[in-house]
Amino acid sequence: MQTTPIRTRFVLINTSHAGNVGAVARAMKVMGFSDLVLVAPRWPNVLRREETIARASGALDVLGQARIVDTLDQALEGMTHLCATAMTPRDFGPPTRSPREHFAQLFESADQAASQDDNQGEGISGVAFLFGSERFGMLNEDVYRCHVALSIPTHPDFGSLNLAAALQVIAYEWRLALGGFAKTTVAQSPSKADAQQVAGMLAHWEEALMAIGFLDPQAPKKLMPRLNQLFNRAELTAEEIHILRGVAKSMLEAAERAKG
Repeated sequence: MQTTPIRTRFVLINTSHAGNVGAVARAMKVMGFSDLVLVAPRWPNVLRREETIARASGALDVLGQARIVDTLDQALEGMTHLCATAMTPRDFGPPTRSPREHFAQLFESADQAASQDDNQGEGISGVAFLFGSERFGMLNEDVYRCHVALSIPTHPDFGSLNLAAALQVIAYEWRLALGGFAKTTVAQSPSKADAQQVAGMLAHWEEALMAIGFLDPQAPKKLMPRLNQLFNRAELTAEEIHILRGVAKSMLEAAERAKG
């Protein structure tokens, strides 16, 4: 089992649109990643451009830590497992897999290697995700040096994804593979009304329904038991009981005014 932390890096190669860099920073921060490297982007000052900052939408810390380098070799320093991104399989090169499929195989292989090495293996130490330019994608020679080409399953008739959207999907799948985040605690559910509160509300409604002429006390039939069952199925809260009592009060007041 992988016990050492895994370094994760996202590498953008020859990115041409400043807005995409900002959107990528936002997508990374949402999934808890911060290591971003740009290889020879179109704009040398892309990390400071207005559009980049606007699209980052608060992920300025990711932009602040991002690095710009001249070559892919510089961007991949310290990384041991390289994942290219590709829409379609290539005739030659690394295997093409979906992110979820590959990440499962990656950890399974790492666990097997660790067990065979009497748990002394280092496992996966650094994973880099490579994204090519918006217009041309990744060059073949860059793909060939990777261990896998990740392909996001999409509709067969329309598989084009924006750079930041593709990165968001892969970052999400990778975060899940790493264990994910704890689900955000939701607000505590309001307390349910007890039987006494429901009975008091029903008595209030019975009085009000008789006052407006909807309920004939001489022939009530099963109206109140049916209302009791209806409110039981609704599993009313104490606050909802107050609302229904308010409705009954208004009916009684309206009936009183009608008499005058």
